[in-house]
Amino acid sequence: MVLTDRPVRPVRVGTATRPRVSPARTALVLGAAGVAYRLAALLAGLPPTNSDEAVTGLVASHVAQGREFPLFFYGQHYMGALEAYLAAPLFAVANPGVVALRLPNLALYALFLVLVWQLTRRLYHPWFATAVVGLLALGSDRILKNQLIAGGGYPEMNPAGALLVLLAVLLGLGVVRRRASAFAVFGLVAGLTLWDDWLVLPYVAAAGALLLAGAGRDLAGRGGAALAAGLAVGLLPIVSHNLTAAPEHRSLAAYRQLGGGTPGDWVDRLHGGVLFGLPMGTGFCSPGRCAGWQLWWGVAAPLLLAVAGLLALRALWILRPASLRRGVPRPASPRRDDAARPARIQHGGRLALVGAAAVSLTAYAGSAAAGDTPVESSRYLSCLLVSLPALLWPLWAAAGDHLLPAVTRLAARAGLAAVAGSAVLATGALVADADTLTRADERRRDLVVALDRLGVRHFYTDYWTCYPVVFATRERLACGVIRDDLRAGWDRYPAYPARVARADRVAYVSPTGTALSRAVADRLAATGTPVTRTTVPGYDILLPAAPVGLPLR
Repeated sequence: MVLTDRPVRPVRVGTATRPRVSPARTALVLGAAGVAYRLAALLAGLPPTNSDEAVTGLVASHVAQGREFPLFFYGQHYMGALEAYLAAPLFAVANPGVVALRLPNLALYALFLVLVWQLTRRLYHPWFATAVVGLLALGSDRILKNQLIAGGGYPEMNPAGALLVLLAVLLGLGVVRRRASAFAVFGLVAGLTLWDDWLVLPYVAAAGALLLAGAGRDLAGRGGAALAAGLAVGLLPIVSHNLTAAPEHRSLAAYRQLGGGTPGDWVDRLHGGVLFGLPMGTGFCSPGRCAGWQLWWGVAAPLLLAVAGLLALRALWILRPASLRRGVPRPASPRRDDAARPARIQHGGRLALVGAAAVSLTAYAGSAAAGDTPVESSRYLSCLLVSLPALLWPLWAAAGDHLLPAVTRLAARAGLAAVAGSAVLATGALVADADTLTRADERRRDLVVALDRLGVRHFYTDYWTCYPVVFATRERLACGVIRDDLRAGWDRYPAYPARVARADRVAYVSPTGTALSRAVADRLAATGTPVTRTTVPGYDILLPAAPVGLPLR
């Protein structure tokens, strides 16, 4: 899709001419810089991979080899395996690895920028859309993790949410030539989200409401049929699963179990879900931590969201059709109502972004994860980037409104500068910590070298060490997961621990200094079995001379 706004006309300056600066071209440059930054990070090993991403890589490998075609992430019955299927063609023609696994996600990020620019220029202003693209070109540690790591749904959620809202706006405005195709795409993407990841559902619902309000009349004809057809195709994976799965493995049951945790103290959830979660989840914090001054966004963002919602509601109230007004002496002209239709769609789109963000934030802040694991769980706010234009518009509008007092304009400009500055500093913090962050991958590579030197092909380890090693060695090495209590842990792919259980020579690998390392060492010492101990940076490798009965039954 090409970013276009209007033809660039030359501006005469003296005897020379120069092209007028175009917001579309500027956005294209900023977006290209964002893609280049992420490509450089990807090639540098940032963000570091993890076990969940390795599982996605293994699914992609099995699909590319024609061995298996799972609907979901191995080991669970939720989060569709879409990322693995996107990477499988690359695995079929190139060497499977983290780079090939993440390249489709990089393309999804580029698509997201295009969609956000188009959506924002339709709902707000082209230059504001360009500023939003510039902000999205930056990327903290948390943002790059969400956009590049193939760990289950996050890279594709934002493009999906932005596309659905954009389609609803364009169909409502009547600027789509092939309306049936647009309805079909809307249905297809909406259906796929039910299979892929339910975190984006607030945006699906908001876009659906906007579509119904703006183009509801089309649903009685070809538009409705096309939407139904697209929806049916998109729902095929999840419907086929629910028709064949055991009751406890069906979608509603799986997500009900995920939400079954006991919410912690409301103060912890408010802090972790809003005050800390917003700056961390939307890219204003350093890797794994937020300084006290960075929490300002956790206070400002909800206020801006409320202001944006009130502004959209006020505009819609003023623009309401004459049939909804009381005390109208005579019916207004249909032409006048039709003339107000584009403005109603515009403000309805703004309200859709506000409503989806509010539902997402409220749902997350009410969950146990917000209070228990705020750093990693802040990824659940990933979709708020779709609503970034709605969050920032009150500041942008106030900064340029000359009818407002000068102090108000100055405060708005300071707010915009604080947003940009916070994002730049968070991006810089990631770059500054790059060497430290990539050390984990280097230690895993050293671990594989050590295991090969010892002739070890089968081992037990913790979850976060197991699958990256299996993926990196293309399943040449196999592992089983063992917990700190020395019992079998969560094995997402049972074939691997089955291979380990049949092996005659099994090692025990533990991150150095952990409870698992101490527990394994104590258990082996108690058996009296001779043990070969090898230490590589970050890991202890214990190789007993005979079976020792671990994991415990």
